[in-house]
Amino acid sequence: TVAEMVRAAFQAQRSFLLLASQCQEPQENEVAVLLKPISEKIQEIQNFRERNRGSKMFNHLSAVSESIPALGWITVSPKPGPYVKEMNDAATFYTNRVLKDYKNSDTRHVDWVKSYLNIWSELQAYIKEHHTTGLTWSKTGPVASSMSMRSVLTSGSGLSPPPPPPPPPGPPPIFDTETAKDEGTASRSALFAQLNQGEAITKGLRHVSDDQKTHKNPNLRAQGPPVRSPTKSHTPSPTSPKNSPQQNHPPVLELEGKKWRVEYQEDKNDLVINNTELKQVAYIFKCNKSTLQIKGKINSITIDNCKKFGLVFDNVVGIVEVINSRDIQIQVMGKVPTISINKTEGCHIYLSEESLDCEIVSAKSSEMNILIPQDGDYKEFPVPEQFKTAWDGSKLVTEPAEIVG
Repeated sequence: TVAEMVRAAFQAQRSFLLLASQCQEPQENEVAVLLKPISEKIQEIQNFRERNRGSKMFNHLSAVSESIPALGWITVSPKPGPYVKEMNDAATFYTNRVLKDYKNSDTRHVDWVKSYLNIWSELQAYIKEHHTTGLTWSKTGPVASSMSMRSVLTSGSGLSPPPPPPPPPGPPPIFDTETAKDEGTASRSALFAQLNQGEAITKGLRHVSDDQKTHKNPNLRAQGPPVRSPTKSHTPSPTSPKNSPQQNHPPVLELEGKKWRVEYQEDKNDLVINNTELKQVAYIFKCNKSTLQIKGKINSITIDNCKKFGLVFDNVVGIVEVINSRDIQIQVMGKVPTISINKTEGCHIYLSEESLDCEIVSAKSSEMNILIPQDGDYKEFPVPEQFKTAWDGSKLVTEPAEIVG
C-alpha cells in the first residue's frame, strides 16, 4: 500500500518537473497550487504511518514517512541536494532498526533497505546534474499554470522537454533562517512546513471533565476541526520554527479509534487520560507549556513538535518517542522498554525503580539527562552528545567523549 503511495508521489513530482522543463516560472501563489498534488501525496504517506503504529512494519513505514519530505527539494534553494541527503539520513535512523531486526533472519528486508535508500542517492545525483542550486525552469514557453499542467498531463510523452528529463520526487518544508533567502523560497518553504516539535513536568494534575473533551462535547467539536498533524518533519536546522505565520487551532484531547490525540494544548497543567487499553497509542502534537498524565497501560506514546511539555505515565509496552521538540520532561511511574529521542533540545527523563532496564536511543539531540532514583531522591546523569571515533586496524571504534564538567 505505501509503495503505491510513494510511486504516486514520485509520479506527481515527475509531472511537475516536466511542466518546469516546458514552462516559465509563475507567481508564488500559482507555484503553491501546482505543488499541491505532491504535498497531498506526502501527507497521505505520513498519515498512513500514523494509522499503522501497531504494524510489524512500523520501522519500514517510518523510514518512508520521515524521508518522503525529500520530494520538497523543488522548493529549496540554493542547496536542494544536501536537503535530500538530510531526509535520507532521517530514513537511516529507522532502516538501521530494520537491519537490526532482520539482518540474520530475512535478507529481503536488508535488500529493501539498500534499494530504498538508493532512491534518494539517485535523486541527489539527478539534482546535482540538472538542478544544482535549485529547480531550473524553462526560459521559454508559456508561464506555468494549472491549465498548462493539464496540457502536459494529457499530452504525456508526446512533448519533449528542452531541459533534462524529469524523473523522481516531491514537496515539504525547508527552513534556512540563517541567511534570509529570497522571500519566494521562504514562502514556498512555509507552504510545506506544517510539521515541527516539544517541553515541563508534573504538578497540579487534575482530571479533565467530559465537557472539556472534544470527543464527548459536540459543542467543542463544532468550533472547527483541528488540522491533522503531519508528524515529524525533518527540517534542515533546529532553529527553523520561526517561519510561517502562527495559526490558532482549537485544542484537542480525544480518542480516535485506538489513538489518543492530544494537540495544540497551551498552558494546561491538568491534562489527564484515563481508561486506557493496551492496544491504544497516544500522539501528542504541538502542545506548549502543558503537562499530561496518562494512567494505566498503553501501547506507545509519541511527543511531536512540543515545547516545555511534561509527561507522566504509568506503563508503556512499546516505545515512547520524542521528536522535533524542546524542553521535555518525562516521568515513568511504572515500566517502559524503550525511549527514543530524535531532533530534540532539552529532554529530562525520570525513571522509576521498575524501569531502570529501559533503553534510551538518541539521535541529533542535545541536553539530555536521565534521572535515576537513589535514596528517595533522583541523581542526574547526562546522555553523551559527543563521540570520538578511531580506526583500530580493522574497524571503526566509537565511544562517548568525556564530558568536561
